[in-house]
Amino acid sequence: MKATLYDIKGAKKGEITLPALFDSKIRDDLVQKSYEAFKFASMQPYFSYAEAGKRHSASGTISHQRHKWKGHYGKGISRAPRKTMWRRGTQFFWVGAEVSGARGGRRAHPPKPNYIRKINKKERALAFNSVLAATAHDKYISSRYSTLVKSDLKFPVVIESVDFRKMKSKEMIHLLKHILGKVFPLALKKKSVRPGKGKMRGRKYKSNAGILIVTSNSEDLKMKGLDIKQVNELRIQDFYPLGRLTIFTEKSLQELGASK
Repeated sequence: MKATLYDIKGAKKGEITLPALFDSKIRDDLVQKSYEAFKFASMQPYFSYAEAGKRHSASGTISHQRHKWKGHYGKGISRAPRKTMWRRGTQFFWVGAEVSGARGGRRAHPPKPNYIRKINKKERALAFNSVLAATAHDKYISSRYSTLVKSDLKFPVVIESVDFRKMKSKEMIHLLKHILGKVFPLALKKKSVRPGKGKMRGRKYKSNAGILIVTSNSEDLKMKGLDIKQVNELRIQDFYPLGRLTIFTEKSLQELGASK
């Protein structure tokens, strides 16, 4: 598979052959499995204490048989576990305990610490190849960006590697405008206040992902408003859902081809 190579001015310089991993079969199931494994691994575990509500002297169901010590026979009360508060001879004052319907009892269905989702190394590697391959397929790009205007631009976009430390932000914006054209509004991150009650529920702002620029490990590109990652920082969640708009530098493709 080939992609168009652009120079630092935004003009077409030629074509470049993409690494073989861009021709990988896209496994949506493995991508979703890997993303869920990351999501559950990064989740803060929360659950109740295992003995919460179970540290009483009440145990099991109290008997309703005749002539049995501490039995319920003739009391007209349920078989719920009870703890003894006081006793006078054969008379007892009981209070329900242990069960979820009793005061101070256990919770009915407390959260369980079952957040682990396992995925092996080979599946993770196939998922990583799949998300990279999806950046070059119009099917996944158009399904992710419903507002994507029709354009002759083919993704992924590849730009030549230069010393980005000498490049100013306005020069990078001008380069993106020249290359992306009508697609440029989707490239920048936008943050806005959410309408409705979500503002009161910890999700006041909503933002888009913007375009992803992948550089090599030796290149240093920093700019606000853009998502910039080096090759060794790439994760599957950076490309999820499949079909993210991505720009690669020439050196980054060489490192990706050498590592896979």
